[in-house]
Amino acid sequence: MEKMLKTLLAVLLFLCLAPMPYGYYQGIRFTALIVFAVLAFQANARKQSAEVVVYIALALLFQPFQKIALGRTLWNVVDVLVGIGLLISAWKSPKKISH
Repeated sequence: MEKMLKTLLAVLLFLCLAPMPYGYYQGIRFTALIVFAVLAFQANARKQSAEVVVYIALALLFQPFQKIALGRTLWNVVDVLVGIGLLISAWKSPKKISH
């Protein structure tokens, strides 16, 4: 499920590069907030505190309630970087823990 959420959100973020109606960007903010909150919860359950911090920071960055004005160009860069990061984290091999 985590792989699917990350891949779907990455695709939605890449679509932000296209000229879309304003409502699309609003929807992305809500969607990203929810997905990053879920990912933070899952990372916390796995005791991966670094991931929890990253996902919470991303949830705060994308949250729709108190918008962060970065300008279209910078938001495009953020969308691409976050999308690439999501795809890498979704498709990388999980680390094997040996005891």
